[in-house]
Amino acid sequence: MANANKRIVFLVDMQSFYASIEKAANPQLRNQPIVVAGDPERRSGVVLAACPIAKSYGVVTAEALWQAQQKCRNLVVVRPRMEMYIRISMQITQIFESFTDKVEPYSIDEQFLDVTGSVHLFGDVLQMAAQIRQRVWMETGINCRVGIGENKVLAKMACDNFAKKQEQGVFWLKREELADTLWKLPIEKLFGVGSRMKRHFHRMGVYQIRQLADMAPNVLMRRFGVNGEVLWRTARGLDDSPVSLNTYDTQKGIGHHMTLPRDYHTGAEIKVVLLELCEEVCRRARSKELMGSVLSVGCRGADLDALNGFGRQMKLEEQTNDVMTLYEAACCLFDRHWQKTPVRSIGVTLSKLVPDNVLQLNLFTDNHKRRSLAHAMDDIRTRYGQDAILRAASLLGAGQAKERARKIGGHYK
Repeated sequence: MANANKRIVFLVDMQSFYASIEKAANPQLRNQPIVVAGDPERRSGVVLAACPIAKSYGVVTAEALWQAQQKCRNLVVVRPRMEMYIRISMQITQIFESFTDKVEPYSIDEQFLDVTGSVHLFGDVLQMAAQIRQRVWMETGINCRVGIGENKVLAKMACDNFAKKQEQGVFWLKREELADTLWKLPIEKLFGVGSRMKRHFHRMGVYQIRQLADMAPNVLMRRFGVNGEVLWRTARGLDDSPVSLNTYDTQKGIGHHMTLPRDYHTGAEIKVVLLELCEEVCRRARSKELMGSVLSVGCRGADLDALNGFGRQMKLEEQTNDVMTLYEAACCLFDRHWQKTPVRSIGVTLSKLVPDNVLQLNLFTDNHKRRSLAHAMDDIRTRYGQDAILRAASLLGAGQAKERARKIGGHYK
């Protein structure tokens, strides 16, 4: 039974989402080990999703395709179809909305549901979770898991750490039972703790979530700032954030990240991609009638576990959504912090956003002319496609804009 004074929040996660869609679309693949992998011709393939059969061979998401094929010789490789995945994700959202009006997409394959006000219409909490799983399976052929808690963070950890390992695919993580459930897990199982934070905690002698939950929050705040308190609250199962359609309406930043088809070694070729990233960030900012005053640039090498690359930000002299203004600042940040190591992924973000209805006057730059030109280019791309008009640099060997115009989310449509 649910406590009448507590919320009831579900986190529903689709199992091996892309791979499950492909199996549902092609029943001949039902009993075969399959992976959905990125463009093999351009970057040796990266595994985006692996079905449970493939995972039983040790195949994992984000590894190189050749590594997966070594583990499983009869692996079936399917190229991603992003338009279909997005369409089915929206179909699943509609299913959830028939159970509650409080649905918040967390990612393409995960959504939060606040069912506090509607659970009585579907029996009890566990019966409702079972009905949701059955509806998704019957209408899409996808198996989903349901984490349950009194808030979003408990529901998320219930799903990730417990529901995915339960045969029935459902787990209710209750705050009063944390000592017997969550607190027994290693620190890296806490939501928000990645590999780097795990190393920090291990140096402090913190190996279990219980140890973090028992610490004084002010000690963590002195060490990690506000994030220290957030992690302490997460370990204690505390989270006041609502399940809301408007959670992401107030945009804090506009960013674009790109994984490159190979290692880029020279500043010249990396700056071609930097220009393309700035172009996309500024286009999106203009489409939302926003401009920003803080620029962030980050890059990494191919070995994601190695401590290479950098992430830095700088305050701009004025708010902008102008490509060349952003690009010049991005080059400045890059030249200052790049250590000449190969780059495989790179990203640019514009933050501290404000409406762009105020135009800063500049004695040395015709901002009005540059803005008009930018909007004209935006209109051409909207009407005729993203590659209808390109900068000359994008036609060089390092350029990615023309190829990526054919894709959604970095993958072919």
